[in-house]
Amino acid sequence: MKTSIFILFFLSTYAVIAQMPKPSPITMTSEYLSENEDVSDLMFFEGVAFYNMKFTGADLKGSTFKLTAKEIWNGKLKKETVVTNSATIDVPGLEKLKDTVFDFKVISKVTSDNKLKMSFKFPRFGRTMEFDAIKSDDYSLRNIAETFKEDIIKGEKFYLMAYILPYEKDGAKYWCAVENSGKDIENWGKKFGIKHYLVFEMCFDCKEPVAGRQ
Repeated sequence: MKTSIFILFFLSTYAVIAQMPKPSPITMTSEYLSENEDVSDLMFFEGVAFYNMKFTGADLKGSTFKLTAKEIWNGKLKKETVVTNSATIDVPGLEKLKDTVFDFKVISKVTSDNKLKMSFKFPRFGRTMEFDAIKSDDYSLRNIAETFKEDIIKGEKFYLMAYILPYEKDGAKYWCAVENSGKDIENWGKKFGIKHYLVFEMCFDCKEPVAGRQ
């Protein structure tokens, strides 16, 4: 009798799990610089990086989103900053995405006082931040989510972008060697002897406790 009950319980549990909807992958496309050639030339001359990021997926609708910045100095994580967490925005209508398409812009440049100045333009709001940097004109903002081409799943963190310095050897500088070196991103500094870089991590509908309101 106990065996029969156990089998029935197992089968009913399996049936419930089998019927649970699986998260669908979220796709991402991006546009670098501007479609206007003159504007792109001007931005290149001024050292401005521009990305238009676009996410598409059924799971986006009703989701919150969070973007964080990790500062890596001399191979060690020194600081992690929340760029935005829509779940903590105390403005009605901004907490959750209302569509299956979500796009935002990232604009950045290295300032004359050794800062990485970045603007994040989200629908209906934005944020401009500055991060400490070393004295160098070699910083390059890279879309590493596109490089890795991994599935973006609701509720799971993924690396979005990295603001990197090049690997230097025999007088030459290699940015792509860093970007394409693998997914152990937070150890790039140790592997290539890079003094400083930023890593941006993102998540849709992160299941984390909310400490307070923004």
